[in-house]
Amino acid sequence: MSASLEAARALLAEHPVVDGHNDLPWALREQVRYDLDRRDIAADQTGHLHTDIPRLRAGGVGAQFWSVYVQSDYAGDQAVSATLEQIDVVRRLAARYPGDLRLAYTADDMEAARADGRIASLMGAEGGHSINNSLATLRALYELGVRYMTLTHNDNIDWADSATDEPRAHGLTAFGREVVREMNRLGMLVDLSHVSADTMRDALDTSVAPVVFSHSSARAVCDHSRNIPDDVLERLPANGGVAMATFVPKFILPEAVDWTLRADENMRAHGFHHLDTTAEGMAVHRAFEAGNPRPLATAATVADHLDHMREVAGVDHIGIGGDFDGTAFTPADLADVSGYPNLVAELLDRKWSTADLAKLTWQNAVRTLRGAEGVARTVQAERGPSVATIDQLDG
Repeated sequence: MSASLEAARALLAEHPVVDGHNDLPWALREQVRYDLDRRDIAADQTGHLHTDIPRLRAGGVGAQFWSVYVQSDYAGDQAVSATLEQIDVVRRLAARYPGDLRLAYTADDMEAARADGRIASLMGAEGGHSINNSLATLRALYELGVRYMTLTHNDNIDWADSATDEPRAHGLTAFGREVVREMNRLGMLVDLSHVSADTMRDALDTSVAPVVFSHSSARAVCDHSRNIPDDVLERLPANGGVAMATFVPKFILPEAVDWTLRADENMRAHGFHHLDTTAEGMAVHRAFEAGNPRPLATAATVADHLDHMREVAGVDHIGIGGDFDGTAFTPADLADVSGYPNLVAELLDRKWSTADLAKLTWQNAVRTLRGAEGVARTVQAERGPSVATIDQLDG
């Protein structure tokens, strides 16, 4: 073991990773229809999943936001019920593995779980389609434990534009701004990954609480619409939020962008959703890769983004959001959730201090959630739940 890697492991023992985004719940839905006996994550699931408890422990993970994502082509009540099923499996995982996972709803819960040697398990809904244009449904998700909502996924919704769709609202509609205000009142973090740059700006204009980018990197380093422009990163110190760099090669390595577009088209040509990570879907991916060598990202690629994000937003406003089990491909030395020490070792080699790394891995994310909680207490003293509808506000 290199000296840097040994130092990284020691650092993570003191300051574990809060990872902003992991799609294990969707992988369990796709692979085994939530049959946890068939994917027992107490055992090594290499070959099936990026995530299991032994590798979370090896990776120095102290808290995980589990994504309760559903595909953005799910609509209406189907999207809501599928989101509830995703929440259910996270709760079942925590109940099944109480010695390792503990549900967390607050920053204090995160600290308490860490003190007890458990991995704090939080939930984030990925896409506003999950609430079916209903603020009451948003509140219900909060009551069930959801602590952030990504405003969109890959497609526009009625009240917000996605980064990967054609502009329609050019940011947030009036109802979209009301969703943000209600999230502030609840204490639910506004997640701006996946949204268009105009939606990012509108949300920052509207939110009085810290925001989060649960899994996005720097657009100046890799010019992909899923990444964060510098003018938005520059606003994070005033807002108090955190941008959590992702590991997805097609978002962080310029050479991987065009390759992934061709790989995704190949998946659709074979009748698969381009995000399919089932065994059948991955077989199609691997066959394509055999004839079309894939550009490889590494921990150094992620570190390039973090260097830039630190320079623009400041060290108090960056974090990590790997997107494991939500991507077919990963960096060479960040293949699964055991890989975080490799990233920390790379940053140590770049002379990041222990204090800065502690902010990156643990402190910034906890502070951001705590900030949203503080805002919620203030706002709740001023107003009650919003009963506005999209028809009233957007016509």
